[in-house]
Amino acid sequence: MRTGIRAVIAVAAAALVLPVAPAHAGERPADGDFTIADPRITESSGLAASAAHPGVYWTHNDQDKPLIYGVDSRTGETVATLTMEGVGTPRDMEAIAVGPDGDIYVGDIGDNLDGSWDHVWIYRFPEPKALKDQTVRAKQYVVKYADGPRNAEALMVHPKTGRVYIASKREGGGSLYAGPEKLSSSGTNTFRPIGEVPWVTDGAFSPDGERLVLRSYFSAREYVWKDGRIDGDGVSAGAPLQGQAESVTYTRDGSAFMFGSEGANSGVVRVDRPDAPAASGDTPGAPRPSGAGESPAATGSQDGSATTGFLVLAGGIVLVLGIKRLLRRGD
Repeated sequence: MRTGIRAVIAVAAAALVLPVAPAHAGERPADGDFTIADPRITESSGLAASAAHPGVYWTHNDQDKPLIYGVDSRTGETVATLTMEGVGTPRDMEAIAVGPDGDIYVGDIGDNLDGSWDHVWIYRFPEPKALKDQTVRAKQYVVKYADGPRNAEALMVHPKTGRVYIASKREGGGSLYAGPEKLSSSGTNTFRPIGEVPWVTDGAFSPDGERLVLRSYFSAREYVWKDGRIDGDGVSAGAPLQGQAESVTYTRDGSAFMFGSEGANSGVVRVDRPDAPAASGDTPGAPRPSGAGESPAATGSQDGSATTGFLVLAGGIVLVLGIKRLLRRGD
């Protein structure tokens, strides 16, 4: 997002945010609800569970700095700050994922003007073995879409094939794009549309590669992934109410979703998958979330529920989008 729009959105969202995550309060079991405590992380736009460090989640700001943060879900504290080198200045980093090769993929794929960039970038580097502040050498890939430039905030890497997918972001619905079987750092990587998707702010593959979750500001759905495509209409993933719903990923064991949002001290909320065991807390590192088994209104789940909180949040989003349009016209 551009700086002017960010300021207006921040004011609108601050008045409408409904708290759904507990405040930072010391160490808890891994992979439960947590609050991002780092004051530098004010616009967490992507979320990915670490493959090498259980309970750690990688995130980044919606920014032009090549910084990636590792946050421990037990405490909400940053345990590693990674500075990417070997890449240019990022424009609008929006998504992050961990591939089957153990590499971290970062999507510099945002384009709030829906076509102002004739290309976007993906960055890739090995997940570090040690959790500490360090510089990492990254590869940079040039990405273009077969049907022209567009805005996107969701990048997913399939955990079995390693193929990279991008979902475009459009209010009326966008497209799911598949990249080449292998990305090339020496040429242009053309992503081709393979299906339609709803309004998407982030997405992630399940660890077994059999499901794909896509979220928007208002809801999230989990789809069956079959033969390299979405199969069926999906089921509700029980997305919680959040001020600016930006990110989603799976826990490493695939038993739950982790939903994140932008903002200072933003909360990350665990939601058990619909067919996950009821007592997921019996599994090490997978605590049963607070509110499990309660009504959708009690847990903050919004799909199909016209609660007061939903209406307030919906009004806030409409206000934000209206402001964005007015600012865009004034550019």
